[in-house]
Amino acid sequence: MAELTEIESKTFAAHDFRLENGQSLPLLELAYETYGTLAPQRDNAILVVHGYTSSHHAAGLNAGGKAGRGVAVGTLGWFDALIGPGKAVDTNRHFVISVNALGSAHGSSGPNAIDPRTKKPYGPTFPEITLRDMVASQKLLVDSFGITGLVAVIGPSMGGFQSFQWAASYPGFMKAIVPSVSAPRSPLRTGGLEQLQKRLASDPNWNGGWYYENGGVASTLEQIRYETLLAYGQTESEAKAAARIWAKIYDAHSLVTLRRAIDSFDITGQYGKVTAKVLYVQSKTDKLFDIALCPAYVSDMRRAGIDITYVELPSDKGHLASHADAGIWAPILGAFLKSL
Repeated sequence: MAELTEIESKTFAAHDFRLENGQSLPLLELAYETYGTLAPQRDNAILVVHGYTSSHHAAGLNAGGKAGRGVAVGTLGWFDALIGPGKAVDTNRHFVISVNALGSAHGSSGPNAIDPRTKKPYGPTFPEITLRDMVASQKLLVDSFGITGLVAVIGPSMGGFQSFQWAASYPGFMKAIVPSVSAPRSPLRTGGLEQLQKRLASDPNWNGGWYYENGGVASTLEQIRYETLLAYGQTESEAKAAARIWAKIYDAHSLVTLRRAIDSFDITGQYGKVTAKVLYVQSKTDKLFDIALCPAYVSDMRRAGIDITYVELPSDKGHLASHADAGIWAPILGAFLKSL
Protein backbone atom coordinates (compact mmCIF):
# COMPACT_ATOMS: atom_id res chain seq x y z
CA MET A 1 0.00 0.00 0.00
CA ALA A 2 1.47 3.37 -1.03
CA GLU A 3 2.40 5.81 1.72
CA LEU A 4 1.89 9.55 1.94
CA THR A 5 5.25 11.34 1.91
CA GLU A 6 6.59 14.90 2.08
CA ILE A 7 3.57 16.15 4.03
CA GLU A 8 3.86 19.89 4.63
CA SER A 9 2.43 21.81 7.56
CA LYS A 10 0.48 24.87 6.43
CA THR A 11 -1.14 27.81 8.20
CA PHE A 12 -4.62 29.27 7.82
CA ALA A 13 -5.08 32.82 9.07
CA ALA A 14 -8.08 35.03 9.82
CA HIS A 15 -8.43 38.32 11.67
CA ASP A 16 -10.55 39.42 14.63
CA PHE A 17 -11.87 36.00 15.57
CA ARG A 18 -14.60 36.48 18.16
CA LEU A 19 -14.71 33.95 20.99
CA GLU A 20 -17.77 32.74 22.86
CA ASN A 21 -16.75 34.75 25.94
CA GLY A 22 -16.91 38.00 23.94
CA GLN A 23 -13.16 38.47 23.58
CA SER A 24 -11.48 38.50 20.17
CA LEU A 25 -8.19 37.20 18.87
CA PRO A 26 -6.70 39.87 16.60
CA LEU A 27 -5.07 37.10 14.58
CA LEU A 28 -6.35 33.53 14.36
CA GLU A 29 -3.90 30.97 13.00
CA LEU A 30 -4.55 27.25 12.57
CA ALA A 31 -1.81 24.81 11.58
CA TYR A 32 -3.02 22.02 9.31
CA GLU A 33 -2.04 19.33 6.81
CA THR A 34 -3.90 17.97 3.79
CA TYR A 35 -3.81 14.55 2.14
CA GLY A 36 -5.34 13.63 -1.22
CA THR A 37 -7.00 15.92 -3.77
CA LEU A 38 -10.11 18.06 -3.46
CA ALA A 39 -12.64 17.04 -6.10
CA PRO A 40 -13.81 19.69 -8.61
CA GLN A 41 -17.25 19.54 -6.96
CA ARG A 42 -15.55 20.02 -3.54
CA ASP A 43 -17.67 17.21 -2.11
CA ASN A 44 -15.06 14.66 -0.99
CA ALA A 45 -13.56 16.36 2.08
CA ILE A 46 -13.05 14.77 5.49
CA LEU A 47 -11.89 16.73 8.55
CA VAL A 48 -9.60 15.00 11.06
CA VAL A 49 -9.30 16.44 14.59
CA HIS A 50 -6.83 15.39 17.27
CA GLY A 51 -6.74 14.46 20.95
CA TYR A 52 -5.80 16.67 23.90
CA THR A 53 -2.05 17.23 23.42
CA SER A 54 -1.56 15.78 19.95
CA SER A 55 -0.91 17.66 16.70
CA HIS A 56 -2.31 18.01 13.19
CA HIS A 57 0.25 15.52 11.84
CA ALA A 58 -2.23 12.67 11.45
CA ALA A 59 -0.84 10.79 8.44
CA GLY A 60 2.16 10.26 6.21
CA LEU A 61 5.78 11.25 6.64
CA ASN A 62 6.15 14.86 7.69
CA ALA A 63 8.48 17.11 5.67
CA GLY A 64 8.59 19.90 8.23
CA GLY A 65 7.46 23.43 7.43
CA LYS A 66 7.33 26.40 9.74
CA ALA A 67 3.68 25.81 10.68
CA GLY A 68 4.35 22.47 12.29
CA ARG A 69 5.80 23.65 15.58
CA GLY A 70 7.13 20.61 17.38
CA VAL A 71 6.17 18.16 14.62
CA ALA A 72 9.35 16.18 13.97
CA VAL A 73 10.47 15.79 10.36
CA GLY A 74 10.14 12.27 8.98
CA THR A 75 7.70 10.98 11.58
CA LEU A 76 4.55 9.04 10.76
CA GLY A 77 1.24 10.65 11.69
CA TRP A 78 -0.71 9.34 14.66
CA PHE A 79 -3.64 8.05 12.50
CA ASP A 80 -1.42 6.85 9.64
CA ALA A 81 -2.76 3.29 9.86
CA LEU A 82 -6.18 4.65 8.90
CA ILE A 83 -5.40 7.47 6.44
CA GLY A 84 -3.74 7.08 3.04
CA PRO A 85 -4.08 5.54 -0.42
CA GLY A 86 -6.25 2.43 -0.18
CA LYS A 87 -6.65 2.72 3.60
CA ALA A 88 -9.91 3.13 5.53
CA VAL A 89 -9.85 6.90 4.94
CA ASP A 90 -8.81 6.46 1.33
CA THR A 91 -6.92 9.49 0.01
CA ASN A 92 -7.45 8.21 -3.54
CA ARG A 93 -11.11 9.09 -2.96
CA HIS A 94 -11.10 11.69 -0.20
CA PHE A 95 -9.45 15.04 0.46
CA VAL A 96 -8.45 15.03 4.11
CA ILE A 97 -7.80 18.14 6.21
CA SER A 98 -6.14 17.52 9.58
CA VAL A 99 -6.19 20.61 11.79
CA ASN A 100 -4.38 21.63 14.96
CA ALA A 101 -6.89 22.83 17.54
CA LEU A 102 -7.21 26.42 18.65
CA GLY A 103 -5.34 26.67 21.97
CA SER A 104 -2.89 23.90 21.13
CA ALA A 105 0.90 24.31 21.10
CA HIS A 106 1.69 22.86 17.68
CA GLY A 107 1.39 25.93 15.48
CA SER A 108 -2.17 27.19 16.03
CA SER A 109 -3.11 30.27 18.02
CA GLY A 110 -2.55 29.40 21.64
CA PRO A 111 -0.73 30.58 24.73
CA ASN A 112 2.72 30.04 23.18
CA ALA A 113 1.79 32.02 20.04
CA ILE A 114 2.83 35.66 19.73
CA ASP A 115 0.21 38.22 20.72
CA PRO A 116 0.45 40.80 17.88
CA ARG A 117 -0.46 43.53 20.36
CA THR A 118 2.48 42.89 22.71
CA LYS A 119 4.93 41.04 20.42
CA LYS A 120 5.34 38.49 23.25
CA PRO A 121 3.76 35.05 23.83
CA TYR A 122 0.21 35.27 25.17
CA GLY A 123 1.22 33.06 28.08
CA PRO A 124 -1.26 33.35 30.98
CA THR A 125 -3.18 36.13 29.15
CA PHE A 126 -4.52 33.78 26.45
CA PRO A 127 -8.33 33.91 26.71
CA GLU A 128 -10.53 31.04 27.81
CA ILE A 129 -11.89 29.01 24.89
CA THR A 130 -14.56 26.33 24.45
CA LEU A 131 -15.06 23.36 22.14
CA ARG A 132 -17.53 25.58 20.28
CA ASP A 133 -14.74 28.11 19.68
CA MET A 134 -12.44 25.37 18.37
CA VAL A 135 -15.07 24.13 15.94
CA ALA A 136 -16.03 27.65 14.82
CA SER A 137 -12.38 28.34 13.95
CA GLN A 138 -12.19 25.07 12.01
CA LYS A 139 -15.33 26.01 10.09
CA LEU A 140 -13.49 29.10 8.81
CA LEU A 141 -10.63 26.90 7.61
CA VAL A 142 -13.00 24.49 5.84
CA ASP A 143 -14.92 27.39 4.27
CA SER A 144 -11.66 28.80 2.90
CA PHE A 145 -11.44 25.78 0.55
CA GLY A 146 -14.87 26.54 -0.87
CA ILE A 147 -16.20 23.36 0.73
CA THR A 148 -19.94 23.52 1.36
CA GLY A 149 -20.23 20.18 3.16
CA LEU A 150 -17.99 17.51 4.68
CA VAL A 151 -18.22 13.78 4.22
CA ALA A 152 -17.21 13.27 7.85
CA VAL A 153 -15.44 14.64 10.92
CA ILE A 154 -13.19 12.04 12.54
CA GLY A 155 -11.20 12.15 15.77
CA PRO A 156 -10.17 10.37 18.98
CA SER A 157 -10.54 11.58 22.58
CA MET A 158 -10.78 15.41 22.48
CA GLY A 159 -11.09 14.89 18.73
CA GLY A 160 -14.24 12.91 19.50
CA PHE A 161 -15.51 15.90 21.49
CA GLN A 162 -14.81 18.10 18.47
CA SER A 163 -16.61 15.63 16.19
CA PHE A 164 -19.69 15.67 18.41
CA GLN A 165 -19.50 19.47 18.68
CA TRP A 166 -19.33 19.80 14.88
CA ALA A 167 -22.54 17.77 14.62
CA ALA A 168 -24.27 20.00 17.18
CA SER A 169 -22.91 23.35 15.95
CA TYR A 170 -23.30 22.77 12.20
CA PRO A 171 -26.08 20.21 11.68
CA GLY A 172 -26.40 19.16 8.07
CA PHE A 173 -22.88 20.31 7.16
CA MET A 174 -21.35 16.83 7.47
CA LYS A 175 -22.81 13.45 6.52
CA ALA A 176 -21.22 11.67 9.46
CA ILE A 177 -18.99 11.90 12.50
CA VAL A 178 -16.60 9.26 13.83
CA PRO A 179 -15.69 9.86 17.49
CA SER A 180 -13.44 7.23 19.10
CA VAL A 181 -12.26 6.65 22.70
CA SER A 182 -14.50 9.58 23.59
CA ALA A 183 -18.01 10.54 24.68
CA PRO A 184 -20.70 13.18 24.04
CA ARG A 185 -19.80 14.79 27.38
CA SER A 186 -16.64 15.22 29.41
CA PRO A 187 -15.95 12.78 32.25
CA LEU A 188 -16.46 14.73 35.46
CA ARG A 189 -13.21 14.90 37.43
CA THR A 190 -13.74 17.37 40.26
CA GLY A 191 -10.67 19.44 41.02
CA GLY A 192 -8.57 18.06 38.18
CA LEU A 193 -7.98 21.42 36.53
CA GLU A 194 -7.08 23.09 39.83
CA GLN A 195 -4.63 20.30 40.65
CA LEU A 196 -2.99 20.70 37.24
CA GLN A 197 -2.65 24.45 37.70
CA LYS A 198 -1.15 24.07 41.20
CA ARG A 199 1.33 21.49 39.98
CA LEU A 200 2.54 23.65 37.11
CA ALA A 201 2.77 26.72 39.34
CA SER A 202 4.98 24.76 41.78
CA ASP A 203 7.74 24.56 39.18
CA PRO A 204 10.64 26.83 40.29
CA ASN A 205 10.73 28.44 36.83
CA TRP A 206 7.01 29.26 36.75
CA ASN A 207 7.54 33.01 37.28
CA GLY A 208 3.83 33.83 37.49
CA GLY A 209 3.29 31.98 34.22
CA TRP A 210 5.97 33.96 32.35
CA TYR A 211 8.45 31.08 32.05
CA TYR A 212 9.25 31.57 28.36
CA GLU A 213 12.52 33.40 29.02
CA ASN A 214 13.04 31.80 32.41
CA GLY A 215 14.21 28.29 31.51
CA GLY A 216 10.75 26.80 30.93
CA VAL A 217 8.94 24.14 32.94
CA ALA A 218 9.91 21.04 30.93
CA SER A 219 10.75 18.87 33.95
CA THR A 220 7.26 19.30 35.41
CA LEU A 221 5.64 18.80 32.00
CA GLU A 222 7.66 15.62 31.49
CA GLN A 223 6.45 14.10 34.76
CA ILE A 224 2.83 15.05 34.07
CA ARG A 225 3.02 13.55 30.59
CA TYR A 226 4.69 10.37 31.84
CA GLU A 227 1.86 9.78 34.32
CA THR A 228 -0.75 10.55 31.67
CA LEU A 229 0.71 8.10 29.16
CA LEU A 230 0.82 5.35 31.78
CA ALA A 231 -2.89 5.97 32.41
CA TYR A 232 -3.52 5.86 28.65
CA GLY A 233 -2.04 2.36 28.50
CA GLN A 234 1.61 2.77 27.47
CA THR A 235 4.47 0.80 28.99
CA GLU A 236 6.85 2.58 31.38
CA SER A 237 9.72 2.68 28.86
CA GLU A 238 7.46 3.98 26.08
CA ALA A 239 5.92 6.57 28.37
CA LYS A 240 9.30 7.84 29.61
CA ALA A 241 10.73 8.22 26.11
CA ALA A 242 7.61 9.89 24.70
CA ALA A 243 7.22 12.22 27.69
CA ARG A 244 10.83 13.44 27.42
CA ILE A 245 10.41 14.41 23.75
CA TRP A 246 6.96 15.93 24.24
CA ALA A 247 7.98 18.08 27.22
CA LYS A 248 10.59 19.89 25.12
CA ILE A 249 7.88 20.94 22.67
CA TYR A 250 4.61 21.49 24.50
CA ASP A 251 3.37 24.51 26.43
CA ALA A 252 2.09 24.40 30.00
CA HIS A 253 -0.59 27.03 29.41
CA SER A 254 -1.95 24.99 26.48
CA LEU A 255 -2.46 22.09 28.90
CA VAL A 256 -4.60 24.34 31.08
CA THR A 257 -6.42 26.09 28.21
CA LEU A 258 -7.46 22.83 26.54
CA ARG A 259 -8.24 21.11 29.83
CA ARG A 260 -10.64 23.92 30.77
CA ALA A 261 -12.36 23.61 27.38
CA ILE A 262 -12.55 19.83 27.76
CA ASP A 263 -14.04 20.00 31.24
CA SER A 264 -16.96 22.16 30.08
CA PHE A 265 -17.86 20.00 27.06
CA ASP A 266 -21.34 18.45 26.93
CA ILE A 267 -23.69 18.04 23.95
CA THR A 268 -26.03 15.52 25.58
CA GLY A 269 -28.75 18.16 25.72
CA GLN A 270 -28.40 18.90 21.99
CA TYR A 271 -29.02 15.49 20.43
CA GLY A 272 -32.08 16.90 18.68
CA LYS A 273 -29.81 19.07 16.54
CA VAL A 274 -27.69 16.18 15.27
CA THR A 275 -28.51 14.98 11.75
CA ALA A 276 -25.16 13.32 10.96
CA LYS A 277 -24.75 9.56 11.07
CA VAL A 278 -22.48 8.46 13.91
CA LEU A 279 -19.87 5.71 14.06
CA TYR A 280 -18.97 5.63 17.77
CA VAL A 281 -15.91 3.55 18.61
CA GLN A 282 -14.90 2.76 22.19
CA SER A 283 -12.18 0.69 23.86
CA LYS A 284 -13.06 -1.90 26.49
CA THR A 285 -9.87 -1.03 28.42
CA ASP A 286 -10.11 2.77 28.27
CA LYS A 287 -9.57 4.16 31.79
CA LEU A 288 -10.50 7.73 30.84
CA PHE A 289 -13.90 7.01 29.34
CA ASP A 290 -15.85 4.40 31.27
CA ILE A 291 -17.26 1.96 28.74
CA ALA A 292 -20.09 1.17 31.17
CA LEU A 293 -21.57 4.60 30.36
CA CYS A 294 -21.55 4.09 26.60
CA PRO A 295 -24.72 1.97 26.16
CA ALA A 296 -26.76 4.72 27.82
CA TYR A 297 -25.23 7.38 25.57
CA VAL A 298 -26.02 5.21 22.53
CA SER A 299 -29.61 4.50 23.56
CA ASP A 300 -30.22 8.19 24.32
CA MET A 301 -28.91 9.16 20.88
CA ARG A 302 -31.04 6.53 19.19
CA ARG A 303 -34.10 7.76 21.09
CA ALA A 304 -33.34 11.25 19.75
CA GLY A 305 -33.42 9.86 16.21
CA ILE A 306 -29.66 9.72 15.60
CA ASP A 307 -28.47 6.99 13.20
CA ILE A 308 -25.63 5.53 15.32
CA THR A 309 -23.39 2.49 14.93
CA TYR A 310 -21.57 1.53 18.13
CA VAL A 311 -18.36 -0.52 18.17
CA GLU A 312 -16.43 -1.82 21.19
CA LEU A 313 -12.79 -2.60 20.42
CA PRO A 314 -11.43 -5.79 22.07
CA SER A 315 -8.13 -4.00 22.63
CA ASP A 316 -5.70 -3.97 25.54
CA LYS A 317 -4.30 -0.59 24.45
CA GLY A 318 -6.62 1.42 26.68
CA HIS A 319 -7.19 5.04 25.66
CA LEU A 320 -4.75 4.60 22.75
CA ALA A 321 -6.79 1.79 21.18
CA SER A 322 -8.31 3.58 18.19
CA HIS A 323 -4.89 4.29 16.67
CA ALA A 324 -2.66 1.72 18.39
CA ASP A 325 -5.07 -1.06 17.33
CA ALA A 326 -6.35 0.68 14.21
CA GLY A 327 -6.31 -2.59 12.28
CA ILE A 328 -9.16 -3.94 14.39
CA TRP A 329 -11.65 -1.35 13.18
CA ALA A 330 -10.16 -0.12 9.89
CA PRO A 331 -12.51 -2.35 7.81
CA ILE A 332 -15.51 -1.02 9.76
CA LEU A 333 -14.44 2.59 9.20
CA GLY A 334 -13.74 1.99 5.51
CA ALA A 335 -17.14 0.37 4.94
CA PHE A 336 -18.89 3.12 6.91
CA LEU A 337 -17.32 5.90 4.81
CA LYS A 338 -18.13 4.06 1.56
CA SER A 339 -21.76 3.73 2.67
CA LEU A 340 -22.04 7.51 2.84
